[in-house]
Amino acid sequence: MKSRKIALYPGTFDPITNGHFDIIERAGKLFDEVIVAIAESKDKNPMFDLDDRIQMARLATMKLDNVRVVGFNNLTIELAHEHDAGVLIRGLRAVSDFEYELQLGYLNNSLDDTIETVYLMPTLKHAFVSSSIVRNLLKFNGKIEHLLPAEIQDMVIRTSQCTLL
Repeated sequence: MKSRKIALYPGTFDPITNGHFDIIERAGKLFDEVIVAIAESKDKNPMFDLDDRIQMARLATMKLDNVRVVGFNNLTIELAHEHDAGVLIRGLRAVSDFEYELQLGYLNNSLDDTIETVYLMPTLKHAFVSSSIVRNLLKFNGKIEHLLPAEIQDMVIRTSQCTLL
């Protein structure tokens, strides 16, 4: 029997964007299962709380049969072990992401060299999209609909209004 290839896509996803979704969707074609792992990340002071970010990711990915969403507050490598994931997915938008992601990849490899890191670039259409851009636009009531999955737009706007009050 062939073993299932499980990939873990960890991040803060504050909020999940079309760029994230693009990577999740394409990873789903490469692996049997993709686990979107939402980090608590209190040190980053996220705009949205963990439960809201998990709910947003679940709504955004609900039509993808081989994707599930979990929250976590431990080492990524520990989470990969818990879910039998042999691959970590990381997104690269620009050269500025590369140095940080390379360091993170080396760190994870030093903790467990049996877990591979695969770097995926979003399609060109989404290359500029980031959660921080979305959060900044939300602060100034900027247009964000083109940056977010349709399933979560209302929730992001509604929840951010409560957060920004």
